[in-house]
Amino acid sequence: MNSIPDTITTKSKSILNAAVIVAALGYFVDIYDLLLFGIVRTDSLKDLGITGDAIRDQGEYLISMQMFGMLFGGILWGVLGDKKGRISVLFGSILIYSVANIANGMVTTVGGYAFWRLIAGIGLAGELGAGITLVTESLPKEKRGYGTMIVASVGVSGAVAAYLVYQVFQDWRLCYYAGGILGILLLFLRISITESGMFKQIQQSEEKKGDFLSLFTDKKRFSKYLQCILIGIPLWFLVGVLITFSPEFAKALGVQQAETIAAGKAIAFCYTGLVFGDIASGLFSQWLKSRKKIMGLFLIFNLIMVFVYLNAFGISASSFYLLCFAMGFSVGYWVLFVTIAAEQFGTNIRATVTTTVPNFVRGSLPLIILIYSFFRDRLFEGDILKSGMIVGALLSIISLLALWKLKETFHVDLDYTEKGNETFI
Repeated sequence: MNSIPDTITTKSKSILNAAVIVAALGYFVDIYDLLLFGIVRTDSLKDLGITGDAIRDQGEYLISMQMFGMLFGGILWGVLGDKKGRISVLFGSILIYSVANIANGMVTTVGGYAFWRLIAGIGLAGELGAGITLVTESLPKEKRGYGTMIVASVGVSGAVAAYLVYQVFQDWRLCYYAGGILGILLLFLRISITESGMFKQIQQSEEKKGDFLSLFTDKKRFSKYLQCILIGIPLWFLVGVLITFSPEFAKALGVQQAETIAAGKAIAFCYTGLVFGDIASGLFSQWLKSRKKIMGLFLIFNLIMVFVYLNAFGISASSFYLLCFAMGFSVGYWVLFVTIAAEQFGTNIRATVTTTVPNFVRGSLPLIILIYSFFRDRLFEGDILKSGMIVGALLSIISLLALWKLKETFHVDLDYTEKGNETFI
């Protein structure tokens, strides 16, 4: 057994400890900045001189650049999180995306917009994984689900805040400035937290840390890692395609007053639902003492809601927004998804896994858009509704199969390491 002395691994008994509070606020700013583009997409591109169908095409390009940044940043910050510490990642990532978002408010071309969304994506990639890793290592196993639930539910409400800020300012540039300033202010709160006992112990050992390639050199470990990624993909299809491009779907569905449907408002409703979904999935998981059962139920519910959404012909605009709320609730398993990833691997690569997994899910959006575009443009001659149903069904089936293969982690102690082709507990 590769155990860690009690003097080092003493964990806080309070769910609302400094690590949980700071991680929750950090994720709040992270989500604010991450979803802000979807909210200001149309107005910002129009302001840059883009019109007609080019708004959709350039929007897909810009969000793909942001997600490419998150894909690269997930690897970078994950490895640094295990080598240099979870807190150093929290500082570095927020500094980069704060600067990038301020720069986003100054762009005058689509090329400049794309560059700074790429940089922002790199910065945004580090926040969630480092925060969740720190929280899971700082709380007893019977309470860590509550801790991650608080982080996720507070964090995703950042999308609602982004929409409200935009409603107040009515200026997409000011919204980017606000996000950058919030991030810089948050840096001062980070001073109050320290590394977890597990990380301090692993730093004193000769154990290899942050070995990203080790996730691919062992078949069993790679399979587990891939499964952790696949279970989260339906969520980002729903948010990144179905909700972000909700005005286009509303028109295809013949929603009453479809021209009034705003992506920003749809995102706000979706993420409000996601907040409640995260709370519900977190609580049910704790009560049933199972991550997998609740995750499976939410994946099935999500698939049902995708079909309901894409068959909601002729509904009113208000009903459409309520449907966006229900869609958000159906993907309220984000907290379980990230917690499961953190609990599947040893301390010496936990930050690497917990940071790369959600960012690989986010970074899969360009591929998802490519697959969706293939069905839309090649097979169904522009029918976005059929294309959405096919892609949604495929991703849900893949996710359910991946979840079925993963082990239950609710009762797992996290004071162990991965070494070579073995796991030492």
